[in-house]
Amino acid sequence: MAQRHGNPPPLEFGGSGELGSTLKERLMAVQIDGWERRLIALAHEALEGQIAAALQVINDDRVIKAAHAECRRLTREHSRTFFMASSLLPREKRRGARALYAFCRVCDDIVDEQIPGSDPVAALSRWRDQSHQNSMHSDDPVAIAWSDTRNRFHIPWRCAEQLIEGVSQDLNHVRYSTFDALAHYCYGVASTVGLMAMHII
Repeated sequence: MAQRHGNPPPLEFGGSGELGSTLKERLMAVQIDGWERRLIALAHEALEGQIAAALQVINDDRVIKAAHAECRRLTREHSRTFFMASSLLPREKRRGARALYAFCRVCDDIVDEQIPGSDPVAALSRWRDQSHQNSMHSDDPVAIAWSDTRNRFHIPWRCAEQLIEGVSQDLNHVRYSTFDALAHYCYGVASTVGLMAMHII
């Protein structure tokens, strides 16, 4: 039997309307559903939004170091697996990943660990403002470390804002009547974290 030499010809699909279409071209033409398009639009909105480049971060290395140490403690206490995984990253990325985790942890705790008589909506709004403002005006170590991380890795604030909007839905929704609504919620509480993590790692 004769053997072929060189690269094989591209696979083609038969049919009058598909002549000349290679398998690679067909696979690249992925069908995107409407709900996926909406989530992609949200991601573009976040990533193309203004990066908080005008942050006036604290220049005191001792304060920054202490703030990141608190994020390290929170990560180690609440997520052993994330703590171990982030340990494999270089120092700056490791600190950034743990600051991101701590920021998300605070968001979740405000919603999930409601104190009787407290106002979680107001608390989440205060945390949004505190974590968004310049670290020079904050005394919260997580907010300081998160501000340092956003500035260092150029993380668009809109990503963090979408996360806060996502977790806030837990205050009003238990079930979602449509798949689109559920997908939108999942984007807010999960995909946004991935988008921010991409800037770090």
